[in-house]
Amino acid sequence: MMGDEEIHALNDVSIKINEGEFTSIVGASGSGKSTMMNIIGLLDLPTAGIYTLDGINTTEMSDDDLSHYRNQKIGFVFQSFHLLPKSSALKNVEMPMQYASAYNKALTDEGIRQMALDTLDKVGLSSRVHHLPNELSGGQRQRVAIARALVNNPKILLADEPTGALDSKTSEEILTLFEDLNKQGVTVIIVTHDQNIAKRCKRILRMSDGLIQEDKI
Repeated sequence: MMGDEEIHALNDVSIKINEGEFTSIVGASGSGKSTMMNIIGLLDLPTAGIYTLDGINTTEMSDDDLSHYRNQKIGFVFQSFHLLPKSSALKNVEMPMQYASAYNKALTDEGIRQMALDTLDKVGLSSRVHHLPNELSGGQRQRVAIARALVNNPKILLADEPTGALDSKTSEEILTLFEDLNKQGVTVIIVTHDQNIAKRCKRILRMSDGLIQEDKI
């Protein structure tokens, strides 16, 4: 609500994103793309309608189930990295696995460490695993964030303005990494206001005033 006026961040939006797609959600501030991201990422629930992820109606799930499902199914990459400043790259990437181990007793400390090392190697950071975030460049920090998002083998990699804090050369490297991950089968969704980034994706959902104005493949 805004005063006596009811504001719909999203208005009668209906989309289907298939496994393995490389999609951008693009729009200006206030277009509804952040709300869309939060719903896709199970950070918010819609006030009406349903959101089905991997065949499950998430709108009927408890908060605990949503948290666990989010940990298992979705990896997040943000503009500002959100790394733990006093933890090494390795410890940052291990974090989602430590949470998952509460539900999966087969996950041992040794297994978690090896999966984190393997994922850091996948993003080209095998030589930086023991470095703290402030000892890494912006691009390297974003690669740590991507490794952390990937370590649980999520269904979706959801990136919110992932190159906004990076220079053009590093941005290109990160976008190429997303493209490579998508070719390996990861579903990648990038939320951005940057038209050039959107054009790198195979599908563009263009939003304005809470509506999808264009769905371009």
